[in-house]
Amino acid sequence: MVRRSVLFSPGDRPELLRKAPTTGADTVVFDLEDAVAPGRRAEAGATVARVLADLDADCEVCVRVRPPGWGAADDLQAVLGGDARSGLDALVLPKAESADDVTDLAGLAAERDADRPILALVETAAGVLHAEEIAAVDVTDALIFGAEDLAADIGATRSEAGTEVLHAREHVVLAAAAAGVDAVDTLYTDFEDEGGLRDDTEFARELGYDGKLAIHPSQVGPINETFTPDPERVEWAERVLAAKSDADADDRGVFAVDGEMVDAPLVAQAERVLERARAADARE
Repeated sequence: MVRRSVLFSPGDRPELLRKAPTTGADTVVFDLEDAVAPGRRAEAGATVARVLADLDADCEVCVRVRPPGWGAADDLQAVLGGDARSGLDALVLPKAESADDVTDLAGLAAERDADRPILALVETAAGVLHAEEIAAVDVTDALIFGAEDLAADIGATRSEAGTEVLHAREHVVLAAAAAGVDAVDTLYTDFEDEGGLRDDTEFARELGYDGKLAIHPSQVGPINETFTPDPERVEWAERVLAAKSDADADDRGVFAVDGEMVDAPLVAQAERVLERARAADARE
């Protein structure tokens, strides 16, 4: 499973829902929460169910429902009926603030015979502070960082540099790494600014994120490219692992590659590069 790009589509727009899996996104999210006006949620639930029922997608397909106690049960009832459940790979939980939020949603899905992994959106102060416990729940498969909602929750002013959410952004990726689940970075709001998107995505990759949210199909390509190791990096990783094999045969723990001393941390980096490259190749 690779989640370089996670593209959201509003649940009340069937034409966009059907188009989303054709964009090249690794994961698409049919949104029944913020992207849908309150008066259209019942209609949106029925629309998502119809699309899921006959969807032939080669990517991961998720539905973002409302949180438990705020409409999750109604959303699940709408999308898990009949043939729709077969098209659903995972659930997205917004405003996850505790482990109980995750287990509550998982319980509601299980009541409808739909055990699915959960991608938990960490987008409030409480969510960031409890990110470790959210990530540690067995059914949690990824943490998604939501900077815009977090800034609103804490009263921060968003800036181009993003320093007001940097600590939280780093904390979420640490929590995901500690639990061994994916970390998906926040969206880049200006979908017409490809240069800014690439810079922000590169920074997210450097922080350790596995992927990034997209709100427009035009963002998918640049995000995928940034999270796919370039050929030179792959060749470096292959040289490192080949040299490690030779070093293991000679019972050496440290060895040199391209004039650089290599030990266990760099070996781990090389393994991660090849893992990401293989996963990306599988999606092409």
